[in-house]
Amino acid sequence: MKKNLKVNLIWFGLIIGLFLILKGLELSGIMNLYYIQILMGIGISILMGLGTNLVLGFSGQFTLGQAGFMAIGAYSSAIITGMMPTYDGFYLSMVVGVIIAAVVALIFGIPTLRLKGDYLAIATLGMAEIIRIIIVNGGELTNGAAGLTGILPYTSWPVIYFFVVIITILVLNFLRSATGRQAITIREDEIAAESMGVNVTKLKVIIFVIGAMISAIAGSLYVSYIGTVVPKDFAIMKSIDYLIIAVLGGLGSITGTIIAAVVLGIINMFLQNVSNLRMIIYALALILVMLFRPGGLLGTKELYLSKFFNKSKEGK
Repeated sequence: MKKNLKVNLIWFGLIIGLFLILKGLELSGIMNLYYIQILMGIGISILMGLGTNLVLGFSGQFTLGQAGFMAIGAYSSAIITGMMPTYDGFYLSMVVGVIIAAVVALIFGIPTLRLKGDYLAIATLGMAEIIRIIIVNGGELTNGAAGLTGILPYTSWPVIYFFVVIITILVLNFLRSATGRQAITIREDEIAAESMGVNVTKLKVIIFVIGAMISAIAGSLYVSYIGTVVPKDFAIMKSIDYLIIAVLGGLGSITGTIIAAVVLGIINMFLQNVSNLRMIIYALALILVMLFRPGGLLGTKELYLSKFFNKSKEGK
């Protein structure tokens, strides 16, 4: 118990320390508006990577529909904050987006998550396209293909930092719970898990809904710092961007997802002038990873401070 408390206090200190460092860089002017936008983009990528990795890396569901749930969160915030231009309206819109995304994921997931592999990927891709087409044909509510502009900036990097920390902690605690461990057994061997009494379909739906909710939160934060939203922002390439983060970091590794999002965010910063080459470089990076690290940068490994304590005790 004391060891867990000590580890948690150290993690809390590291989180606060990193926040203070970033805040100091901002106040000193070293981290200007450009770098702040990069930092916020990395935070959004971490959230979307977590949602994607949770569905694909921990329950083995090959999904390409996360952009659709992100669009739900983004448009919920854009529409509601347009009617209620206050912080209360923004957080209300986030809650509404999460609820809508969860309901859509539940309705869609129950009949389709019995599919596997490529069939599930095609089904989830179709779902994302249906959401996007509904938005395009949303009339005055969504302003069609032209999208919505003039969205007030309720999101700042400390807000995104807070959500990244909280959602990461919630995801890790979920994975350590009995339900989360059952979900991991589905990824390892679905037939064996089902034979041991695990309700495979129910757990797949639960994971799918949680991933959708995380993506909706990311969408709300995204639209509030970008300031505009159009349906084409949530096409298949958006889902693939976050799929790359999950694969590159390691399917089944939360730490790997965070590292991959940071690395790719920094790479994007240097590729601003050659944006057309971004996907080519991504593809080459994935090929190299698959050749030399088939499981991703970290595979299924996580960074646990408790391991360092155990090693130090063994050394004594």
